[in-house]
Amino acid sequence: MTSSPNGGEEKEGPVIRDKRRIDPETGEVRAQAGESSQAPEAPVDGGGAKATGKEDSALKTQLAERLADLQRLKAEYDNYRKRVERDRVAVREQALGQVLSELLPVLDDIGRARDHEELTGGFKSVAESLEAVTGKLGLERYGEKGDPFDPVVHEALMHSHSAEVTETSVTDVLQPGYRIGERVLRPARVAVADPAPDSGESGDGPGEADGETDE
Repeated sequence: MTSSPNGGEEKEGPVIRDKRRIDPETGEVRAQAGESSQAPEAPVDGGGAKATGKEDSALKTQLAERLADLQRLKAEYDNYRKRVERDRVAVREQALGQVLSELLPVLDDIGRARDHEELTGGFKSVAESLEAVTGKLGLERYGEKGDPFDPVVHEALMHSHSAEVTETSVTDVLQPGYRIGERVLRPARVAVADPAPDSGESGDGPGEADGETDE
């Protein structure tokens, strides 16, 4: 037997603890030791998903804008490169044309010597070499008898009519023309002929046929 703090005696005996989960008096579930008393977490709403969707949409818009900028920049660069190349070719042709223009009188002398069969010996070799070099540089001689007259590449110094042509044509080349590609360095100086005008039809006037006239 043990003494209680109040001075009374307390009988020793087994201690009975009620471990039933359901309280028989209230009918409620009792809280067990070790269980968390915190309320369950509330389910996460869809606000985060919506925010993520907006961020993805904004990111796609930015990527599309950057791609458009890159495409525009590439197009501008391609145009610039083409323009530079075109200008480079034009400058080269202009410089080349100026040099070759200075050689045209020499080529004219070579042509006249060839026409008079004076192109012989060492002079012939030098002349042919010069013509070969100018040809490799793109210089082209043009102008032949019978060519249709083209005021863009021909300069008419003489004009006549001929029954042998059906359109305005070159009848003689007084000085050949030269060009580089589409650029004319010197037009061909030529004589041209137009078709001969038709002669007036001979015959009786209106009301006359087979030599008969109305009386």
